Amino acid sequence: MPAPLPPLIQQYKADSESVYNTWFINNEERLKAFRSIRRGVQQVVKDIKAGSFGNDFKGTSLEFVLSVISEQKQVFQGAAHPFYWKPKLRIPDIYEHEENKRAFGQFLESCLAATTEQQLLREIDLLDRRKIKGLGPAVASILYFLHPTLMPPFNTAIVNGFNALFGEKIKLGSWSEYLRMRERLRDLNQEHRQHLSLDYGALSGLLFDVGVKKMIAGDQQFASDEDRDKYQQQARKRHQEVQTEAQEENQHTEMQHHLLRVGKALGCDVTTAINDRNRICAGQKLSFLCLDQHPELPVSAEVATTIRLIDVVWFAPGTNRVVAAFEVEKSTSIYSGILRLTDLAFSMPEHETALYLVVPDAREKEVQAQLSRPAIRAAGATIRYILFSELRQHCEALCKFGDSPAAMLKIARAVA
Repeated sequence: MPAPLPPLIQQYKADSESVYNTWFINNEERLKAFRSIRRGVQQVVKDIKAGSFGNDFKGTSLEFVLSVISEQKQVFQGAAHPFYWKPKLRIPDIYEHEENKRAFGQFLESCLAATTEQQLLREIDLLDRRKIKGLGPAVASILYFLHPTLMPPFNTAIVNGFNALFGEKIKLGSWSEYLRMRERLRDLNQEHRQHLSLDYGALSGLLFDVGVKKMIAGDQQFASDEDRDKYQQQARKRHQEVQTEAQEENQHTEMQHHLLRVGKALGCDVTTAINDRNRICAGQKLSFLCLDQHPELPVSAEVATTIRLIDVVWFAPGTNRVVAAFEVEKSTSIYSGILRLTDLAFSMPEHETALYLVVPDAREKEVQAQLSRPAIRAAGATIRYILFSELRQHCEALCKFGDSPAAMLKIARAVA
């Protein structure tokens, strides 16, 4: 019999390397992803309506959405695979089949507008009735980011964890199986809400950790010495990932610190992302370099929330005019960072804001490739990039000799 759930939840929350502690809580990249994915899904719908969606996954706005989801490592790694166009099988049949493409777009638009569980279940039923070849509940990965308190994600590891915990035989690829699992998870989330969260990400992370045998539940046993070695290797890999992420966080904070110092030295008022203000670099809290709060901006509340999550923003002194905005990238979030910068540029075109990605040297080619994407070029916002090594090397010189925000152009690079 499986172990009682409360002790397992306690074990899950106490493990510093569990999905709960490395992804679900205290993770600003996870929170930023919700806005980016919603914005991306809106673009998918717009492209389908305009007839510009394309006949392959590569290069479409849907690839953009799934890339942001896949950047949410651990639980969503591989989320894009079911949407890759498989020419020999002609699946998923939403690229060549125009009627199916429209139906998929209508489904996404309706889910974006939905506010209740019943509305979402109705849209799932309508989509399922169409029996679109190759398009199954992998779409739940998108639904989760649109409605995290109503729709759990669905993938192999989560299903394996669910089956191991509850002695079920849920299978991938079926909406009815997904909905059956969801019913059980809804009851569990209600029953244990004081220990988990209304957001299905917490419970799904527990199922994921059980599914990959990060946690052993009840009578689950290692089948052989070979299996034991495999799971120990997985644990070591997770430990290394946690250490790498901690190192990346430190580098991220260092770059924010440099940008705040340079901005102030160049005469700007500066702010950092609202959820990064308490970070410390070189013994100095970032909030001590920043304005007490973001200036009021002439944009909607939703866009203002997005701008407050941009890593560093420079304002003309004493005003709300944004002169420069910087997104610091690590091993994730290039897509969502680009979206936040373009949101700012389109919302306040009169500000003529300089937009920058600040990236690890090892990711330069990847950044060049993303900024060269037709969808990014079509957006019309000019985004330059700055390498970590360049900012680190020239920070003091910029502070000492720079005479205006345009000084950043001396170390910035552009994609031809």
